[in-house]
Amino acid sequence: MKKITLFIVLLITATSCVSTKSTLKNVDDNAPDLILKKDNTFLITQFAKDKKYGYDPDYPINIFFQNTNSETLNESRFLNALAGPSGEKITYTKLETCCPFPTKRSNMGAGFLNVYELKWEGQKKPIKLYLNVYEKGILMVPMGLRLK
Repeated sequence: MKKITLFIVLLITATSCVSTKSTLKNVDDNAPDLILKKDNTFLITQFAKDKKYGYDPDYPINIFFQNTNSETLNESRFLNALAGPSGEKITYTKLETCCPFPTKRSNMGAGFLNVYELKWEGQKKPIKLYLNVYEKGILMVPMGLRLK
């Protein structure tokens, strides 16, 4: 009886890890390809009007650029283009990888979000941004931040 119970618990746990339906709300396969500037940052021309953009795992910043092999480089290209609300220089640290979702752009059939903590001088509380290197979307500056 204990073996059957353990098997059922393991089966439920294994099947609940990755949903077959994505919860990401801002994926746009028709978004224009990202453009690199001379300073090796992404060209960003739009500012988010949705306060969830980048701050909520269902509304991550989608920075798919050519392939996912350059994951860290692509995240740096985005983050290095940003500044604090008054133009402050930001520093960032990768905190974790989370929030699995289905994607066709991964050999595993699943992608993950990378969570970054951003800090700048005079800030009361660091912010967290969710970045997605697997999907495309319109690249924007999250609310409360500026371009460098």
